[in-house]
Amino acid sequence: MIAERYSPLLSDFRVLNGPSPADPSRALCCKELTTRRHRSSSSGYMYNKIYFRPMKKLVIALALIASAASGQTIVLKAARLFDGMSDSVVRNAVVVVDGKRISAISPATIPPNAQVIDLGDTTLLPGFIDAHVHLTEEASDNWYLDHFQELMRQPAEQALLATTFARKTIDAGFTTVRNVGASDYVDIGLRNAINNGWVAGPRMLVSGYAIGATGGHGDADPIPPARGFQQLGPMQGVCNGVGDCRAAVRYQIKYGADLIKFMPSGGVLSLSDPVDAPELSQDEMNAIVEEAHHWGRKVAAHCHGDAAARMAIQAGVDSIEHGSFMKPETLAMMKDKGTVLVPTLLAGDWIGRKIDKFPPAIATKGRAALAARSDMFRNAVKIGVKIAFGTDSAVSPHGMNAQEFALMTGLGMSPAAALRSATSSSAALLGVDDRVGTIAAGKLADIIAVPGNPLEDIHQTEHVVFVMKEGAIVKNALAR
Repeated sequence: MIAERYSPLLSDFRVLNGPSPADPSRALCCKELTTRRHRSSSSGYMYNKIYFRPMKKLVIALALIASAASGQTIVLKAARLFDGMSDSVVRNAVVVVDGKRISAISPATIPPNAQVIDLGDTTLLPGFIDAHVHLTEEASDNWYLDHFQELMRQPAEQALLATTFARKTIDAGFTTVRNVGASDYVDIGLRNAINNGWVAGPRMLVSGYAIGATGGHGDADPIPPARGFQQLGPMQGVCNGVGDCRAAVRYQIKYGADLIKFMPSGGVLSLSDPVDAPELSQDEMNAIVEEAHHWGRKVAAHCHGDAAARMAIQAGVDSIEHGSFMKPETLAMMKDKGTVLVPTLLAGDWIGRKIDKFPPAIATKGRAALAARSDMFRNAVKIGVKIAFGTDSAVSPHGMNAQEFALMTGLGMSPAAALRSATSSSAALLGVDDRVGTIAAGKLADIIAVPGNPLEDIHQTEHVVFVMKEGAIVKNALAR
């Protein structure tokens, strides 16, 4: 476990220093003294230069390993606990964390020498999971400026900006996210940086480019071809025909995608496509889903339109994103097949607050989707469709994810069901329920705390005061 966490640092050391001799300990201590001969470009003289960077990395790695090896136990106390599965809270909660994992719930005795953190009148919950985000971008109130900046920013700039969105997201209590669409594979780089401990952020499952048809929601806006912009192809997720669509899936997997996202129907925030029309044939959808599943990847389908959703469900997708115009018959089909709905109510709500600031074509689609999605969600709850939590954050500012809870309960979902949607239900959809999604012995210690009791006031989820990810404290607003 320790080697797994810190192997990137040790790997860097090995790369910088070359292969070690037979005695590894001697290699590690003596490489600091290695000198290399350099010729000054100005004088032509040779000089010796000592390289300290490898030793610095080694010292950091050894310090982290020693800290982890000590295995200090942390005990969290709070007035209540919601475990991610129940309809109620447990009073006077005690959770024991050893290393990365939860070792006990409400033990008879507190382990000796444990660090005890008493969070007072709060509720402990599993780290929240947002199954629909775009951590690599964020919309402003100026659609036209956003469009210009998207064209002009270097991918490296966008990646650095994305680290700030990742930090806001984990500070809001979301310790796992599913990133469903990004350009330039920035999402894959951000995921790797978080996994390597280079930046703070949630655990990420990423899709790379979203896959769709030429002219559809996954394609670029209709900039006149005379302007010389590149026309996108399967590597960027744009496909025409079964062969292209299979290639698009393979490209995303080749470059590191954990899942596949595709666009069966039009979208709201794109200029040239109707929001509810199917944009891929049944054969193309079948090929995308089959290819992804062959590679062991789940598939998320962006669908506002009812007809496109029915085609995607028939193809075997794992989740429908948005679903604004879906009819009760389609929702019943989802229930029968076990397809999960990720409703992203916050996206529609946020667009509705500033609808007149968008280009007319987008504003018209936005109003139609917003008008339809409330009845769709109520019907989904009534029918018993599986629902996972998702916000489409980037449409709304990152860090506001928890506002989705109040929108869900406002449309008929119980507070407990809403909390489960962001914990155990989303963990099952993402395929990580063996590690996260509930507070239970043996699970990774992704634990957050909110004031009061969120079953009585769901808005308390918007005021996270404590965040732990894999046993490491990321945020503690109550620390004295």
